[in-house]
Amino acid sequence: MMKKESPTSSPVDLNSCDRSFRREVNERSGENVNLCLHCRTCAGGCPYGKAMDYPPHAVFRLVELGLRREALESSTIWICVSCNTCSIQCPAAIDIPGIMDVLRHMALEEGVKIAQPEIVRFHEEVLGSIERYGRTHKLEIMLRYKLMMRQWFQDMDIGLKMLAAESWISGPQGSRVG
Repeated sequence: MMKKESPTSSPVDLNSCDRSFRREVNERSGENVNLCLHCRTCAGGCPYGKAMDYPPHAVFRLVELGLRREALESSTIWICVSCNTCSIQCPAAIDIPGIMDVLRHMALEEGVKIAQPEIVRFHEEVLGSIERYGRTHKLEIMLRYKLMMRQWFQDMDIGLKMLAAESWISGPQGSRVG
């Protein structure tokens, strides 16, 4: 995944900011973005940080400033995979993936331009797998996603590794090992 070019630095008109945005995000997430120290620990630990247009703490700053459109159109909220690496390292113990999830929901509800539409499709496949099996079935998720995106052979080497891992975990005749 290529990193999106950094947003341009332009003056922010604080009179046009949505002053209720921060409160709405805090209420819906059960978190307080104001607790963010902007220490950048979240950005340093994120395995996908290089692909994000803003590091997580900068998205929080957008929320704090009431820059609703900029936050909801950010690719960061879609690239976050909720691995919790950032939250584990956060000195303020903020549930960063929880806030990203709220921002994704808000973006969908408000119909803003989705920065990473293919990731939305991937998220839908993950949720579909959980609905069908009560857990994620990684190989099926990837196969369905590739079929939907019509990217048959891209990343095929990764798919073969996943298939080998699934066979190793399942063992002979599909019985669970370990």
